[in-house]
Amino acid sequence: MAPMGIRLSPLGMAVVGLLGLGVLYHLYSGILAGRFAFFMLGGGGGGEGESAAGSSEAAGGPPASGTVDLRELLAASVAAAARGGAEVRRVRDSNVLNEKAKGKTREGADEKMTSGDVLSNRKMYYLLKAAFPGVQINTEEHVDADDQEIISWDRTIPEAIKNQIQPKLVQADSVTVWIDPLDATQEYTENLRQYVTTMVCAAVNGKPVIGVIHKPFSGYTGYKVLSLLDVPEKDQEKADVYIHVTYIKKWDICAGNAVLKALGGQMTTLAGEEISYTGSDGNEGGLIASINIDHRALVEKLPVLDKASQN
Repeated sequence: MAPMGIRLSPLGMAVVGLLGLGVLYHLYSGILAGRFAFFMLGGGGGGEGESAAGSSEAAGGPPASGTVDLRELLAASVAAAARGGAEVRRVRDSNVLNEKAKGKTREGADEKMTSGDVLSNRKMYYLLKAAFPGVQINTEEHVDADDQEIISWDRTIPEAIKNQIQPKLVQADSVTVWIDPLDATQEYTENLRQYVTTMVCAAVNGKPVIGVIHKPFSGYTGYKVLSLLDVPEKDQEKADVYIHVTYIKKWDICAGNAVLKALGGQMTTLAGEEISYTGSDGNEGGLIASINIDHRALVEKLPVLDKASQN
């Protein structure tokens, strides 16, 4: 059993964040069909973007060919998370999940998939792909080329985003988007709705800059790593450190890395290395996430924790 204030787990985790301008705000019910939380940090594109002042977007048109406006990508990510969440909720309410195993984890546990995963993935992937065709999009579920769906996004920026964030252009080929269309599938099949989320995260040159996570059933954003934060949800667990000791997929952790960094925390591998959100879809080095704690000192103590976990 882990010490009080520390979550130690070999299982997957879902996390949430958004990097941009140094503000925290919530969009409530009635805005894109759900509640979302956004965490913004200065620098946006990791220094690779340019100000959109004088750009075609600033004048009311789409960004120039070969570039992406991160403000637009944020708005589209919110829309995608909401549409995916609506499918997740609809399938669960119908109680026709069509549950099946799609494989096994490295630890030998079944990886489940349901109609909720598939239909949410379709909505989220094709919305973002149509809006940003030049961006690399990685998603947890397989995308069937013979089962395409045209999903349009009207490029409307909600006022709550428009009033807080300026346009920010980056090169499209520097952006990688990670989609988790239904996190906590096991809990979903058990009707433990409070753990279920849909998530979109975007990285620029491997650094997470946008993250959106939506809880279709409870109406609040985020789980697990949010236990490290002061979240005003009465049932939210609390912890000081989150440790994951095995392989984990990047769509599960990208946005959480962003939010912790935005709020002064850190997420690294167990060796203390930064995690790059480009290339392969897996993080081999485990992870440790913390806030309001000397992160380096924690990393140096990890060999002791690791040995204890083996006994």
